[in-house]
Amino acid sequence: MVRAFLAGVGILYLVLAVICSVRPMQSARLVGLEIRPGSGQSEFLTLYGGLEFALGVLFLLPILRPAQAEAAIWTCLILHAGLVIFRSVSFLMYSGIEPATYKLAVGEWLIFLGAAFLVWKGTSSSTSS
Repeated sequence: MVRAFLAGVGILYLVLAVICSVRPMQSARLVGLEIRPGSGQSEFLTLYGGLEFALGVLFLLPILRPAQAEAAIWTCLILHAGLVIFRSVSFLMYSGIEPATYKLAVGEWLIFLGAAFLVWKGTSSSTSS
């Protein structure tokens, strides 16, 4: 179950990496960002293309190397805990949040809760054995 969850998250990140790399202006606009030529384009491609690609590969790695699943689910949990915390704080600090940003937040929460459940389930089953 952990590997299937991670595969889904990994594929999601790879799709986002491709979309952000192929359609950077539209992707940025959707989440309220404006990309300036040169450095802004480089930064967006690196963080939204490169980092999301790397996360996708990281979460897909347990398909080829099952022993990596525990580390990957913990990474997924910690990463999404950070996203959920900072996104939630941003909603308290800022107004004018676009609907697309709320949709991203829902996705982040779902991934965080799924990873938390799987970590808890794995921890509870290993302590009861």
